[in-house]
Amino acid sequence: MMDGINTTMSAADKAAVDFAVSGYNKELGVKGRTVNHSLGKDDFLKLLIAQLSNQDPTSPIENTEFIAQMAQFSSLEQMTNMSAEFTKLAGVFRVSEASSMLGKTVELNVGDTTTTGVVQAATREEKPRVMVGGRYYTMDQISAIYGN
Repeated sequence: MMDGINTTMSAADKAAVDFAVSGYNKELGVKGRTVNHSLGKDDFLKLLIAQLSNQDPTSPIENTEFIAQMAQFSSLEQMTNMSAEFTKLAGVFRVSEASSMLGKTVELNVGDTTTTGVVQAATREEKPRVMVGGRYYTMDQISAIYGN
Protein backbone atom coordinates (compact mmCIF):
# COMPACT_ATOMS: atom_id res chain seq x y z
CA MET A 1 0.00 0.00 0.00
CA MET A 2 1.07 3.54 -0.77
CA ASP A 3 -0.51 6.42 1.16
CA GLY A 4 -3.43 4.17 2.17
CA ILE A 5 -4.28 3.26 -1.48
CA ASN A 6 -4.45 -0.41 -2.36
CA THR A 7 -2.54 -0.81 -5.65
CA THR A 8 -3.06 -4.58 -6.10
CA MET A 9 -6.14 -6.40 -7.34
CA SER A 10 -7.65 -9.39 -5.63
CA ALA A 11 -8.00 -12.62 -7.60
CA ALA A 12 -11.77 -12.08 -7.81
CA ASP A 13 -11.32 -8.50 -9.13
CA LYS A 14 -8.77 -9.68 -11.69
CA ALA A 15 -11.11 -12.47 -12.85
CA ALA A 16 -13.96 -9.97 -13.20
CA VAL A 17 -11.82 -7.59 -15.27
CA ASP A 18 -10.54 -10.44 -17.47
CA PHE A 19 -14.13 -11.60 -18.02
CA ALA A 20 -15.28 -8.08 -18.93
CA VAL A 21 -12.37 -7.53 -21.33
CA SER A 22 -12.90 -10.91 -22.96
CA GLY A 23 -16.60 -10.17 -23.44
CA TYR A 24 -15.86 -6.76 -24.90
CA ASN A 25 -13.30 -8.21 -27.33
CA LYS A 26 -15.80 -10.86 -28.47
CA GLU A 27 -18.42 -8.14 -28.97
CA LEU A 28 -15.97 -6.22 -31.18
CA GLY A 29 -15.36 -9.33 -33.27
CA VAL A 30 -19.09 -9.85 -33.72
CA LYS A 31 -19.50 -6.33 -35.08
CA GLY A 32 -17.06 -7.16 -37.86
CA ARG A 33 -14.06 -5.37 -36.40
CA THR A 34 -10.71 -7.03 -36.56
CA VAL A 35 -7.75 -6.68 -34.27
CA ASN A 36 -4.97 -4.45 -35.60
CA HIS A 37 -1.57 -5.29 -34.15
CA SER A 38 0.06 -2.00 -35.09
CA LEU A 39 -0.43 1.50 -33.77
CA GLY A 40 -1.06 4.39 -36.11
CA LYS A 41 -1.13 8.12 -35.64
CA ASP A 42 -4.80 8.06 -34.52
CA ASP A 43 -3.97 5.52 -31.80
CA PHE A 44 -1.01 7.61 -30.65
CA LEU A 45 -3.20 10.72 -30.41
CA LYS A 46 -5.88 8.80 -28.46
CA LEU A 47 -3.23 7.59 -26.00
CA LEU A 48 -1.87 11.12 -25.58
CA ILE A 49 -5.36 12.55 -24.95
CA ALA A 50 -6.12 9.77 -22.47
CA GLN A 51 -2.85 10.46 -20.68
CA LEU A 52 -3.61 14.17 -20.43
CA SER A 53 -7.22 13.55 -19.34
CA ASN A 54 -6.24 11.12 -16.60
CA GLN A 55 -3.12 12.76 -15.23
CA ASP A 56 -2.74 13.47 -11.54
CA PRO A 57 -3.69 17.15 -10.99
CA THR A 58 -1.14 17.45 -8.18
CA SER A 59 1.63 16.18 -10.47
CA PRO A 60 0.81 17.13 -14.06
CA ILE A 61 2.89 16.03 -17.00
CA GLU A 62 6.13 17.94 -17.38
CA ASN A 63 6.35 20.45 -20.23
CA THR A 64 9.40 18.72 -21.65
CA GLU A 65 7.61 15.35 -21.66
CA PHE A 66 4.58 16.87 -23.35
CA ILE A 67 6.73 18.58 -26.00
CA ALA A 68 8.64 15.34 -26.62
CA GLN A 69 5.38 13.43 -27.08
CA MET A 70 4.00 16.06 -29.45
CA ALA A 71 7.25 15.90 -31.44
CA GLN A 72 6.91 12.12 -31.65
CA PHE A 73 3.33 12.50 -32.83
CA SER A 74 4.39 15.04 -35.46
CA SER A 75 7.17 12.75 -36.66
CA LEU A 76 4.78 9.80 -36.86
CA GLU A 77 2.29 11.85 -38.87
CA GLN A 78 4.99 13.02 -41.30
CA MET A 79 6.28 9.45 -41.77
CA THR A 80 2.73 8.25 -42.46
CA ASN A 81 2.23 11.01 -45.03
CA MET A 82 5.58 10.26 -46.68
CA SER A 83 4.73 6.56 -46.88
CA ALA A 84 1.44 7.34 -48.62
CA GLU A 85 3.20 9.65 -51.10
CA PHE A 86 5.91 7.05 -51.82
CA THR A 87 3.17 4.50 -52.54
CA LYS A 88 1.60 6.91 -55.05
CA LEU A 89 4.99 7.61 -56.62
CA ALA A 90 5.72 3.89 -56.98
CA GLY A 91 2.38 3.50 -58.79
CA VAL A 92 3.31 6.28 -61.22
CA PHE A 93 6.66 4.56 -61.93
CA ARG A 94 4.95 1.22 -62.59
CA VAL A 95 2.48 2.79 -65.04
CA SER A 96 5.32 4.70 -66.72
CA GLU A 97 7.35 1.52 -67.10
CA ALA A 98 4.40 -0.31 -68.67
CA SER A 99 3.63 2.52 -71.10
CA SER A 100 7.31 2.80 -72.12
CA MET A 101 7.07 -0.75 -73.49
CA LEU A 102 4.44 0.14 -76.09
CA GLY A 103 5.61 -1.03 -79.51
CA LYS A 104 8.57 -2.96 -78.08
CA THR A 105 9.13 -6.68 -78.35
CA VAL A 106 9.01 -8.52 -75.03
CA GLU A 107 9.73 -12.04 -73.92
CA LEU A 108 7.09 -13.45 -71.59
CA ASN A 109 7.19 -16.39 -69.20
CA VAL A 110 3.81 -18.12 -69.37
CA GLY A 111 3.83 -21.15 -67.11
CA ASP A 112 6.55 -23.49 -68.36
CA THR A 113 6.78 -21.83 -71.78
CA THR A 114 8.28 -18.63 -73.11
CA THR A 115 6.61 -16.51 -75.77
CA THR A 116 7.65 -13.37 -77.61
CA GLY A 117 5.49 -10.56 -78.97
CA VAL A 118 5.02 -6.83 -79.42
CA VAL A 119 3.34 -4.80 -76.64
CA GLN A 120 0.12 -3.40 -78.10
CA ALA A 121 -1.38 -1.72 -75.00
CA ALA A 122 -0.74 -1.04 -71.31
CA THR A 123 -3.21 -0.57 -68.47
CA ARG A 124 -3.11 2.22 -65.88
CA GLU A 125 -3.93 0.07 -62.85
CA GLU A 126 -2.16 -0.21 -59.52
CA LYS A 127 -0.41 -3.24 -60.99
CA PRO A 128 -0.23 -2.44 -64.70
CA ARG A 129 -0.51 -5.13 -67.34
CA VAL A 130 0.61 -5.16 -70.97
CA MET A 131 -1.25 -6.58 -73.95
CA VAL A 132 0.71 -8.91 -76.24
CA GLY A 133 -1.04 -10.87 -78.98
CA GLY A 134 -4.47 -9.78 -77.75
CA ARG A 135 -3.92 -11.05 -74.17
CA TYR A 136 -2.92 -9.16 -71.03
CA TYR A 137 0.12 -10.16 -69.01
CA THR A 138 1.48 -8.91 -65.70
CA MET A 139 4.77 -7.06 -65.54
CA ASP A 140 6.21 -9.96 -63.52
CA GLN A 141 5.78 -12.25 -66.54
CA ILE A 142 8.14 -10.12 -68.67
CA SER A 143 11.63 -11.60 -68.69
CA ALA A 144 13.21 -9.47 -71.43
CA ILE A 145 12.51 -6.27 -73.40
CA TYR A 146 13.94 -5.71 -76.88
CA GLY A 147 14.19 -2.33 -78.59
CA ASN A 148 12.66 -2.10 -82.04
